[in-house]
Amino acid sequence: MGWGILLVSAVLEAVWATALGASEGFTRLGPSIVFGIFCVLSLLGLAQAMKHIPIGTAYAVWTGLGAVLTVAWAAFTGVEPLTPLKVLFLLGIIGCAAGLKLASAGPAVEATEETGASDVIPRS
Repeated sequence: MGWGILLVSAVLEAVWATALGASEGFTRLGPSIVFGIFCVLSLLGLAQAMKHIPIGTAYAVWTGLGAVLTVAWAAFTGVEPLTPLKVLFLLGIIGCAAGLKLASAGPAVEATEETGASDVIPRS
């Protein structure tokens, strides 16, 4: 469940990043409102995902996939050219995100009650 939430949250990150660019420094109301709403939703999703996924892995995957989706959308809409070199590096980001997921397939983690920090504590 945590990975599904994280993926949705990464999509929401791409939406708010795109809206931020379209807001022209928060001078356009519509994109500025979209930015605010989707930024909050994306961060809420990231926070929920971090209950199930280690913070470093969750954050790296969230930012990486959000960046890939933002560049892909910009290329699809013609805002930014997509070169073979960009495709190569985007595939690298995707590969790294997938690698982090595979590497975190070990014991589950949970937050400790004392600190609230994520420690490697196998769940029973």
